[in-house]
Amino acid sequence: QVQLVESGGGLVQAGGSLRLSCAASGRTFSNYAMGWFRQAPGKEREFVAAISRSGGSTYYSDSVKGRFTISRDNAKNTIYLQMNSLKPEDTAVYYCAAARTGWDKVPNVYNYWGQGTQVTVSS
Repeated sequence: QVQLVESGGGLVQAGGSLRLSCAASGRTFSNYAMGWFRQAPGKEREFVAAISRSGGSTYYSDSVKGRFTISRDNAKNTIYLQMNSLKPEDTAVYYCAAARTGWDKVPNVYNYWGQGTQVTVSS
């Protein structure tokens, strides 16, 4: 089992920044690729970013590329999502997830999920 806890969400004005964190406990953190997803009201959960087990490779959706940065610190069992130039359309609940088999854009590939943290961007 892997337990994931997100933090860092909140209310921010358009153009502002937030940094999300996801702390993991349980099985060996470095064995898992990690991802961030988000879900807005009435919409399906969508892929935001992912990072490989070592942190050497990162992947982004087109909608956040150039604005968001995913990173991980395996010594601290934590991943981060630095979000800059936020837009109202970034408003959603953000989830981190862990995948044994490697990163993917498809949520079903991920084995463990956090409870989510709300990000609200006002215009």
